[in-house]
Amino acid sequence: MPEAEAKVKTTPSRQQKKCRKEGCKRPYRAKGYCNVHYRQWRRGEIGKKQRYKICSKEGCRKPMVRWGLCQEHFEADQKGAAAAPAAT
Repeated sequence: MPEAEAKVKTTPSRQQKKCRKEGCKRPYRAKGYCNVHYRQWRRGEIGKKQRYKICSKEGCRKPMVRWGLCQEHFEADQKGAAAAPAAT
């Protein structure tokens, strides 16, 4: 295959990508965000997707263990006790 027919890269390089947060012009780091917004995404402050699967109880953000519940809510459900309050 001649040099002239070599594949041309159409996607921008990592250095050319910008943060996907509206109005931000900082360079890309990961998940489409710059350093500042990536940290916020990891904390769950921005974006719809959560970094980890979390408990399905209203207001609880602990990691999910079984059946969509955190360890505390799962154990309370198994014991038949009143639902534990949402933990923060």
